[in-house]
Amino acid sequence: QFRDFVLGDFKVTTLLAGSRPVPEPHKTFGLNVDEATFNAVSEQNFIPADVAQFFFTPTIINTGSEVILFDTGLDPAGITAAVTAAGYATDDLTHVVLTHMHGDHIGGMADDTGALTFGNAAYITGQTEFDHWAGQENDGFNAKVRPFADRFTFLSDQGEVRSGISAVFAPGHTPGHMAFRVESGGKQLLLMADTANHYVYSLAYPEWEVRFDADKTQAAATRKTLLDMAAA
Repeated sequence: QFRDFVLGDFKVTTLLAGSRPVPEPHKTFGLNVDEATFNAVSEQNFIPADVAQFFFTPTIINTGSEVILFDTGLDPAGITAAVTAAGYATDDLTHVVLTHMHGDHIGGMADDTGALTFGNAAYITGQTEFDHWAGQENDGFNAKVRPFADRFTFLSDQGEVRSGISAVFAPGHTPGHMAFRVESGGKQLLLMADTANHYVYSLAYPEWEVRFDADKTQAAATRKTLLDMAAA
């Protein structure tokens, strides 16, 4: 359910908070290419063209003095199990950062009674993203985020979660989607969240349109920019 690695003085833990097969992936990825192209790319990469496995992977960064969770997965049970498997209690988390407000990222924020999963944490998200969802009626946002608005602090582009962890404005998937640049001990990591949703269809073909991207043209441009950053 988790995997650890070291980045300078930080310990990074990727969590598997859920997974599910999704049939007909061409209805999600590569909306702007034909069936033959999609099937050929799938075959070339040794993956089936008729189903894709989705993984929901929040990330913990332990700086030594803070334990920071990026996104909360689909539901409280999934994220709690993953956090516990990685050796943390829910009360150990000092910060929860939301990259954006889709249900598979805010779903683990609170249970059906409105109790926060991570009651000791400070909450951080992008100002543009929060304002977008706050300005409309959305059941997920209303249940999981709006009741706790007074607990949030807000970031703009290049704003710092803490020293060594800074926001990178990455719009397209949602209007205020955020990625995060992490740097410690001369090592760097780019936490891209849903900038790229698939290890082939998004990374090898960043211009392929994705059903979940609110602004598909902007999302493709952002993918190319962030992948360029990662490569550099």
